Amino acid sequence: MSPRDILAALSVAVVWGLTFIAIKVGVGETSPLMLSALRFIFAAFPFVFFVSPPKAPALTVALYGLLIGVGQFGLLFIAIHQGFPVGLASLVVQAQAFFTVALAWIFLRERPMRAQLIGAAVAIAGMMVIGSARLAGASFGPFLLVILASFFWGSGNVLAKTVGKVDMLAFTVWSSLAAPLPLILLSLAVDGPGPLIGLAHPSLKLVLSVLVVAYAGTVFGFGVWARLLMHYSAATVAPFALLVPVVGMVAGSVVFGEPLRPVELFGAVLVMAGLALNVFGDWLLRRRTAVLR
Repeated sequence: MSPRDILAALSVAVVWGLTFIAIKVGVGETSPLMLSALRFIFAAFPFVFFVSPPKAPALTVALYGLLIGVGQFGLLFIAIHQGFPVGLASLVVQAQAFFTVALAWIFLRERPMRAQLIGAAVAIAGMMVIGSARLAGASFGPFLLVILASFFWGSGNVLAKTVGKVDMLAFTVWSSLAAPLPLILLSLAVDGPGPLIGLAHPSLKLVLSVLVVAYAGTVFGFGVWARLLMHYSAATVAPFALLVPVVGMVAGSVVFGEPLRPVELFGAVLVMAGLALNVFGDWLLRRRTAVLR
């Protein structure tokens, strides 16, 4: 990856880590399904009036919006609303990196390089270290929801790779149109009309939460992310998201007082080491081989 794209991937990881704070605030102001609907309404508007539709099959664009909007964020927001810690949620949802690599291997024949597999193993070890310290106090239901959310995220990543070279801002904006209606209908079915009626007088916290998750988390984050997936293999891009829980846990600790223990810091170091191996490991192996020759 070029230095510019490495910086872009790192910036997305930081932004996504911080959006977990906004999500926690938002689900305290409205229902999780309505918050997810608002996220994608504002990710689409007003941009759809200024951005031409992407040159991709409409069904693919809509399916991506459903996978990310309803599958990933609908389930993730419900889990956080049910009390799943945001720091732990930011960690567990990064199972998407491994779902992405596995699905790309199965459906796109993108075989990971040796260094990427080693880096993934190290990063998984780091996630297990952190998870062993945090999961003891978390209920299984919300945990399963986050795992399912990560699967939908990985599926969306692989689908995004199949569209070829298109305007990824347009792809992100127009795909966002697919999510709000089913999310609103699900919210009405699950929560009744209360959350929809409450939008007549939204709180300032809700407004700020929606702006952050819509424009920073979705338009910027997923726009840049999809562009990176278009130019690089899934095994190269997906592990950058493993930095999200590092940011999310630190932010959760600072803002909400969620505990951050030494064992979790050690796990975070392993995650970052795995990412470093993923990005630079193959280059180092090639250089070492060249020197030995």
